[in-house]
Amino acid sequence: MSTTMIPLIIGLVLGVVIVVGYVVVLVGMRQEDRRMQLGAAPPSRAAGLARRVTGCHVRG
Repeated sequence: MSTTMIPLIIGLVLGVVIVVGYVVVLVGMRQEDRRMQLGAAPPSRAAGLARRVTGCHVRG
């Protein structure tokens, strides 16, 4: 394996991580959209993550 392959592999891994995170947030947003209740506890971890990422989480 040459040294030019290492940045490519790192870039691919980071790209996959970003895409997976984006999909998880999208799934959480779709779950929240059905319930229309941001004051209650999130229905799943994906919905909780979507609330954190978008800044719509409840404190306290």
